[in-house]
Amino acid sequence: MKRRPAVAVALLVLAATASAPLSLPVPPPTVRIAYELEQLGIVYSWGGGHAASPGPSKGTCVGYQGSIKPCPAARTTGLDCSGFVRWVYALARGEDVLGPGNTDDQVRKLRRVASARPGDLVFFGKVTKRRVRTHHVGLYLGNGKMMNAPETGAVVRVDDIAPKKDFAGFYRY
Repeated sequence: MKRRPAVAVALLVLAATASAPLSLPVPPPTVRIAYELEQLGIVYSWGGGHAASPGPSKGTCVGYQGSIKPCPAARTTGLDCSGFVRWVYALARGEDVLGPGNTDDQVRKLRRVASARPGDLVFFGKVTKRRVRTHHVGLYLGNGKMMNAPETGAVVRVDDIAPKKDFAGFYRY
């Protein structure tokens, strides 16, 4: 049996598969946009992202219970967790589908799913038929990871879902 040079074999394989579609997973627009926004180093600001239009805004100290005192939100332009996912969804969908409300308002606009896909939202808190009481949201990236605006003093980043307490489920628009 005659051996073919490696280059010839590689060219033959390339030619044979040139018209075959590649089955590489393409992330949804929400995930691509979230990664682009992460690169901006946007800081967390309690109540940030809840202005009339989605995107970074000054926060508020109303209801603030963070560890950094005095509350820096009123002088910090940034995003809180619900402001972050609101902006991502608005950019991906071309309209403000989640609106300026908090995590409780957002979860009411979505449907719970048993099996998450990248781009879904992951909520923390308690959601029952009678009561919605959430305190955090992130954008599911897959493999147990989420992009989120986690807390005062942090920037938008990727975190593991597992260590977070009070997992309330995955939700889809």
